Amino acid sequence: MKSGDHASIDVPESSAVAKGKAPLIAAPREPKSGFKKGLGVADFLLRLGAITAALAAAATMGTSDETLPFFTQFFQFEASYDDLPTFMFFVIAMALTGGYLVLSLPFSIVTIVRPHAVAPRLLLFILDIVALTLTTAAGAAAAAIVYLAHNGNPNTNWLAICQQFGDFCQAVSGAVVASFVTVVVLMLLILLSGLALKKH
Repeated sequence: MKSGDHASIDVPESSAVAKGKAPLIAAPREPKSGFKKGLGVADFLLRLGAITAALAAAATMGTSDETLPFFTQFFQFEASYDDLPTFMFFVIAMALTGGYLVLSLPFSIVTIVRPHAVAPRLLLFILDIVALTLTTAAGAAAAAIVYLAHNGNPNTNWLAICQQFGDFCQAVSGAVVASFVTVVVLMLLILLSGLALKKH
């Protein structure tokens, strides 16, 4: 070998470089995971609010009772929620809704931990619709009775009783308002679930 000669070593190119397929920059991940996790957090917080409203409605209605300070030899004037089947249905329905919302919290946590899971969101979506139907029916029925208690109905000889039983009427009216707050929150939960399912 002469001194002017240069030794050359052939280095074979890798197959990825030769074919032009070697990635130079990693592809950015889609920001859907963070968005769905945010929906899951909002779902959890809204469920806590709905639980508070539903249980407050059931407890307020279930403890509504007032006895007037005067009575006769044969009668004692008292108003209680269990005097009317509509109010009893209201208490049962709101207690069921509150119980369901408590049991739904673990599934809501799953949607935060696993934002792309479809099954928990679909289950909550269906059951939320059932809870919304039950809560709306109970709230609307109780609202009709509360309206009659405040205003009466001369055509059917239904007398207004709120002038005598003021505390009772105030309690049942507050319970009805809390039930409609629950209805609004359930509607928001259904919209959030629908939005999350649509993103899939």
